[in-house]
Amino acid sequence: MPRETIAPTKSNLIKVKERLATASEGYELLEQKREILVMELMRKVEQVKLLERDLDAQVAVAYPALKRMLIVVGRERADRLSRNIFYQFDLKEYKVSTVGMTLPGLEVHLPRVELKYALTNSFAECDETVLEFFKLLKTVTELAAVRTIAWRLAREVRKTQRRVNALEKRVIPIAKETKVYIESALEERDRDAFFTSKLLKRKAAKE
Repeated sequence: MPRETIAPTKSNLIKVKERLATASEGYELLEQKREILVMELMRKVEQVKLLERDLDAQVAVAYPALKRMLIVVGRERADRLSRNIFYQFDLKEYKVSTVGMTLPGLEVHLPRVELKYALTNSFAECDETVLEFFKLLKTVTELAAVRTIAWRLAREVRKTQRRVNALEKRVIPIAKETKVYIESALEERDRDAFFTSKLLKRKAAKE
């Protein structure tokens, strides 16, 4: 492992030790953050799986209901009826806080289902189709919100993992090697100074 190219002085040794302590502390904190992020990501992935299962089940009900309605009412009449139907959906963004992050969530408030056409044009199949697609829309919105959070958590996990790897495999080892190098150089210098001092003392005593 390479080391920093710096002079082996006591002041540089102090700086390297401080950087090493900071890097080690940062590594521990990032490792804890990564573990928490992974746990939260796994929880969101499980939510996505459950919502996808609900979505598949809802699709299996909603689209057959639509087909039955088209068979009973007819495409042209269904098209005329749909032109007079309008619902106002209230979409609200909310914030989710996790691991020091603020992530956006999305919530849909479905309006009350009302009869938008005359009773003479009313068919049970129409009502059933509207109700099933309302449920489908709610599930799709929930799934989109959870998937967005899961995607952002996964991106944060990758970012945190890169930082952990950089500290573990480069920053900390280089700081350790530099510390060992400076300590060895200073010890060698101290030994040389000690022997030089002894030689000077012996020479002075003989004189």
